[in-house]
Amino acid sequence: MDHIRNFCIIAHIDHGKSTIADRLLEYTGTFTPREMKTNQVLDDMALEQERGITIKLHAIRMPYKAPSGKKYTLNLIDTPGHVDFSYEVSRSLAACEGALLVVDASQGVEAQTISNLYLAIDAGLEIIPVINKVDLPGAMVDQVSRQIMDLIGCVQDEIILTSAKMKTGIQEILDAVVSRVPPPKGDPSKPVTALIFDSIFDGYRGSVVYVRVIDGTIREGDRIKFFATEKLFEAEEIGVLEMKRVRTRALSAGDVGYIIPGAKDVHDTKVGDTLTTADNPAPGPLPGYKEAKPMVFAGLYPVNADNFAELRDSLEKLRMNDASLIFEPETSVALGFGFRCGFLGLLHMEIIQERLEREYEQELITTVPNVEYRVTKLDGEVVAVDNPSLMPALGDIEKIDEPFIRAQIIAPSDYIGNVMKLCTDRRGVYKNTTYLDPTRADIHYELPLSEIIFDFYDKLKSSSRGYASLDYEFLEYRESDLVKLDILLNGDPVDALSTIVHREKAYEWGKRLCAKLRKLIPRQMFEVVVQAAIGSKIIARDSISAMRKNVIAKCYGGDISRKRKLLEKQKEGKKRMKQVGRVEIPQEAFLAVLAMED
Repeated sequence: MDHIRNFCIIAHIDHGKSTIADRLLEYTGTFTPREMKTNQVLDDMALEQERGITIKLHAIRMPYKAPSGKKYTLNLIDTPGHVDFSYEVSRSLAACEGALLVVDASQGVEAQTISNLYLAIDAGLEIIPVINKVDLPGAMVDQVSRQIMDLIGCVQDEIILTSAKMKTGIQEILDAVVSRVPPPKGDPSKPVTALIFDSIFDGYRGSVVYVRVIDGTIREGDRIKFFATEKLFEAEEIGVLEMKRVRTRALSAGDVGYIIPGAKDVHDTKVGDTLTTADNPAPGPLPGYKEAKPMVFAGLYPVNADNFAELRDSLEKLRMNDASLIFEPETSVALGFGFRCGFLGLLHMEIIQERLEREYEQELITTVPNVEYRVTKLDGEVVAVDNPSLMPALGDIEKIDEPFIRAQIIAPSDYIGNVMKLCTDRRGVYKNTTYLDPTRADIHYELPLSEIIFDFYDKLKSSSRGYASLDYEFLEYRESDLVKLDILLNGDPVDALSTIVHREKAYEWGKRLCAKLRKLIPRQMFEVVVQAAIGSKIIARDSISAMRKNVIAKCYGGDISRKRKLLEKQKEGKKRMKQVGRVEIPQEAFLAVLAMED
């Protein structure tokens, strides 16, 4: 165990985390240059390489021979950097003893850097600060060094300067990992306790769990038990994670590796759960486990109603690899049959949608994303509402609670006014501002989650010329004055366009949405009335005029009564059409609610 080091890399998006991981793998000889086909070896999903982000965490084992001649085994866990996956990050940190804190020399400390750093400090990890991209013309090494020293209280000599692209400073990182990160503690003779920090689905073998063994020794053939699900399986295969899975038949205290328990469902092997042996069980699970809770809900519908079964199969296959995705069937008057899906956040929703379209060739209509509200009815019953169409009638509601988040925004001092105005417009509650250095401010707000899931991030970036960064965490449910805003077309409600908004914003929102739909819904042979309503009260109205044929064009003069007769006949026809006609709503109309700020 003295020669094992378990560490991870934490950084904000695009600070060079995956590139540093690649350089470490290359330097230690885990990969040959011929195998380094792509720039991001660990980010093997096409979507990850295109966007330059880590979506799924990866663990890999590296052999390293120190200058002193000692041989070490380094276990690197490459974690996602986005706020949506912070629970996965916290479980990965619990599997390590040390963390590389990577900061971009040209960007400085960002919001996600700080939030992941606090997670690492809470987990008791040894922090090794690294400034990356020091070769860039815009590198501010001294300024960024001061920010890091203020943040973690280290000295200048402890900060490692690297350029992963130019392959400099990699040896120093490896030496720091070996010298500063403590070896794992644990007793191989105690009952088995192992933390599951990730699980994936293999089409041939079922669920594969990635574990860090805290105590004990687990061998192939042992009967294993999961604390959260209380299910029993047999360890069919055990090994370590190199470029491929390498079978070792046993894992001991301090090791990081994989176990194939023969589970057919990834939901039986939950991330954060504790694994032990059934014959000699541990007294209790490790702390920190919780269910991954969806925060954002949206409806996914096939463009062609005949593809409903295909969409269900695609979602089932995706869920095998992503236990945090939840879905259930739902129907909409406007869109037909589809699924109500729960996501960890907006990025998670985007990724699932893109994977369905790319990997499973699904054509989708996505409804407006919502959060889950808690509605207390007059009879005391509390209902969870994640779809506006399920909102109880206005007269039955006593109060509505909505989720609030604690937001941390780091922005240059010049843009503090813009950021505060944006947060105030979104019903934010100001908490405090601290300065990382004279040019960068750390601003804290409490905001309703529903106000940031539309386009808050885009607005934040545009109001700060791209310099501001955002991180948030769930805070609590609070009572708010919310109402359900219905959109009616010719008196019929369109459930897919319903939204839940704050009462103060309802009139403005309804008026602008009606005006937007008037432009987007194509003209029919009859007049279409677009209305916004709260309960039975109409608060905004617009109309799409009918396409008209000039029926009196054939009348060359003559008696006015003949023209009037033709116009009356046309009017009757239009009236009958309006009663039986259906208005086809294009996909752009459903996206109109998302682009309301435009």
